[in-house]
Parts: sequence; structure tokens; C-alpha cells
Amino acid sequence: MSSNIVVLSGSPRKNGSTERLVQAFITGARDAGKTVTEFRVADLQIAPCLGCGSCHRSGVCVHEDDMPQILDALRNADALLLASPVYYWNVTAQLKTAIDRFYSSLRVNPLTVKRAALILTCGNGAPDSCDPSIATYKRICRHQNWEDSGIVTAQSLHAPEMLDGRAELGSARELGQSI
Repeated sequence: MSSNIVVLSGSPRKNGSTERLVQAFITGARDAGKTVTEFRVADLQIAPCLGCGSCHRSGVCVHEDDMPQILDALRNADALLLASPVYYWNVTAQLKTAIDRFYSSLRVNPLTVKRAALILTCGNGAPDSCDPSIATYKRICRHQNWEDSGIVTAQSLHAPEMLDGRAELGSARELGQSI
């Protein structure tokens, strides 16, 4: 079980469906005595990875932005929650940009994360709507050697209040408790 969790929330909408599920997750985690640090990546300045490799030589990214605070938190965490609405069959550009910057930690200052979890919201109700996001998440877990601790998806959502009374809120809370 994890004790220090970092949450990367990729939704650009404050108080939306993704945020409601993230808050349920955080409540569950904190109720279980865990420390949680949340980053709303859409509120941060995070430049896209250039693939220049500078970070692998010097240990420092060429970008001077907000990503070092996330990486520092991830170097002190044992678990990570990635949360995002599904936009055009994948996680938001804001979250994907932050994930791409994990590249800098592959050789110098590796992350201490051991477990990860995923929360997705989606307006589309088709059973395979979240599949590309889930496939990307699972591949990242394999590459980083992270244990997949669970996935919560909430589909057919077009407004945050559509979560009222739905089981996904409880599932997110339980995921926070169990990770």
C-alpha cells in the first residue's frame, strides 16, 4: 500500500467531472492516512519535450517551466494517479505533455513511483471509447515498471452533475483508499 501519492489531473475544466472523481480519490486516500499532492497540469506552464536528450546528459531539462516541481514530487512518491477526460480518444494534451516529460527521469534522478492508477471521464458511451487512453497508460506502466493499481472510467458524461448517484464516485474513493 502507498503512503505518498501524486495526482496529475489533466482536465482543463475546473470543477468538472474529472475533478469530482479526483476529489473522491483524494478523500479516500486521505481517509486512509495517505499524503496526497495534487497538480492540475492545465494550470501549470509545461513545455513539450523536444527529444533533445539534454536531460540525459546534464540531468536538467532545457525548458525552464513548472515541470521540475512535479518531477520532484514524483521522486518522493510511491504512487501516481493520472486523471483525464478523454479528448478525441486519448488523454488531454495537457496531461500527455507532462507524461512526455517523464522522459527526463529515465537515466538521471529516476522516479520512486511503484504503483499507478488511472481515472478517465468520457462523453462518449461506446464501450471502447477509453481503450486508447487505457492502452497508453498500461504501456507507460510496463515501461516504468509501475504496478497498475486500478482504473476507473466514467462514460456518457456531459456535465459534472451527471455523476450524481453513479457508482464511479465510490469506485474512485475506494481506489484512493486501496492504492
